[in-house]
Amino acid sequence: MRRQPEGVNMKIILLADTSRNELLVNFCIAYQQILAKHELVSPINTARLIEEATSLKLERFSADAFSVYSQLASIALYNEIDALICLRDPGIPVPDSQHRMFQACDTNSIPYATNTATAEILILAISRGDLDWRELVRS
Repeated sequence: MRRQPEGVNMKIILLADTSRNELLVNFCIAYQQILAKHELVSPINTARLIEEATSLKLERFSADAFSVYSQLASIALYNEIDALICLRDPGIPVPDSQHRMFQACDTNSIPYATNTATAEILILAISRGDLDWRELVRS
């Protein structure tokens, strides 16, 4: 099994619909050792919840959902992130700004997860070094 080399740092975005915040916090608790090795970005309120429950430190974005998705779509279009975890509530329609964020990820082959099952697969792949190629894309 490949192990992630020291020094490879992924920029991972952590988001959740309000009804999924607790799920995201629990996910971060469970995978805190892996996440701690990477640069984490989240909206202000979500970052606060994660930091209160873990020892993780996160970069924070504006709390307005529309502007967060728009900002993240922009940085995804410029290939400045490596992975996105956005735990969605399937009962809520996807807003246009969130759809543009996912589309930007698709455009640049940035992996993203919208539920805990795919988030776990993504985090374990990062841990194994399966996404080390992202560093070449960003360079």
